[in-house]
Amino acid sequence: MDRDALLRRLSALNFYVIDLHLYLNTHPADREALAKYNAAAAEADTLAREYEKSFGMLSMGRPSQYPWQWIADPWPWQKEFNFKLAGDDM
Repeated sequence: MDRDALLRRLSALNFYVIDLHLYLNTHPADREALAKYNAAAAEADTLAREYEKSFGMLSMGRPSQYPWQWIADPWPWQKEFNFKLAGDDM
């Protein structure tokens, strides 16, 4: 996967994980939702590691290669780094 495709997939998975996390807060005995959460969280972790191996750190608290990777360009808020999600009308 290229950088943009990887970030899109990772963003979608992270949204799904957060949504399931919130659902599980009110439905802790839902085995199916928990299985989906665990699968999505594992896939998101795998994709995050793949991204960081190729393109640099995504968040604090993760190991860094030498030299320090957090300051590598582009920063997430820079225009060329951002992308529109499908269906985004703005």
